[in-house]
Amino acid sequence: MKIVVTGTRGIPDVMGGVETHCEELCPRLAALGADVIVVRRKSYVSDGLTQWKGVKLVDLPSPKRKAFEAIVHTFRAINYAARAKADIVHINAIGPALLAPYAKLRGLKVVFTHHGPDYDREKWGRLAKAMLSLGERLGVKYADDVIVISDVIRNIVKDKYGRTQRVHLIYNGVPSPEICDYPEYFSSLGIEAGKYILGMCRFVPEKRLHDLVEACRGLEGYKLVLAGDADFEDDYSRRLKAEAKESGAVLTGFIRGRKLHSLLSNAACYVLPSSHEGLPIALLEAMSYKCKVLVSDIPANLEVGLGEGNYFHCGDVAGLREKLNAILRSPEKAEYDMTKYNWDRIARQVLEVYEH
Repeated sequence: MKIVVTGTRGIPDVMGGVETHCEELCPRLAALGADVIVVRRKSYVSDGLTQWKGVKLVDLPSPKRKAFEAIVHTFRAINYAARAKADIVHINAIGPALLAPYAKLRGLKVVFTHHGPDYDREKWGRLAKAMLSLGERLGVKYADDVIVISDVIRNIVKDKYGRTQRVHLIYNGVPSPEICDYPEYFSSLGIEAGKYILGMCRFVPEKRLHDLVEACRGLEGYKLVLAGDADFEDDYSRRLKAEAKESGAVLTGFIRGRKLHSLLSNAACYVLPSSHEGLPIALLEAMSYKCKVLVSDIPANLEVGLGEGNYFHCGDVAGLREKLNAILRSPEKAEYDMTKYNWDRIARQVLEVYEH
């Protein structure tokens, strides 16, 4: 069974939630016997790989402009899938799902994974939001099967579009933690284990890292570490970086591997103040490391089912500061049930969708 995966910038080691999702899922599908081809956006990869962990990699060009790159690249990926005589094209995210009807016209079966209502993201203007909403509608209507990563998204699919058949709730997953120390890296950052607050995500408005920077101003005994960057440098990301540096925060840039694992292993608390999420992989990853976590009270975060003390009202900087101080003072250790976020189980569930 040949599967062409699109809607992702690429794998491996490309920043983004959908990218992390595909990086974990696709090799496991290949190990289960599927012939998986991930079509990557050429401008995001320079590794020269044609195969990785059993997954075939095909690089196609796309304009590196956030308004056009996803749709142009998906169009080219669908044409590739048709030429390659794929059994299924698996489209990730609602922007690329604009082309679900086109994939059907090319004779392909379509699986569409809805990762979240991206039209709620603050970075998009009115026209972009309208196109993303249309992508959601077309993906839900024309895909043979729809995968949703949370109950929140399943309810959107049901309530907005009336679709209940062949809609599959399959959560995002999280790999096993790689607990480690990296003293040399910590020394280069000027931080101490257990003495920093970790913010780990892309530098875009809807993640609201500016709230975290403001809440941590004057915090005694702890530094703020922001791990991540922006896909497209803009006024927001430049302003965020300037404010973070002025406040004494540490900026690591986009990191993976031992550097990231060491930060997760030794953080005093992980904070996600965002106003929009599907089901945040970064939060699940922090939980897998048994980090104390503090997140905004948006529906996607509430679905994870943390305690009341782990939530603050989105946008309330004073409330964030108060809850953060309480968590840092608390002697209790963090424990979470991660059973339903197991990637091996998730891969088997997705394969069942393909086989159906």
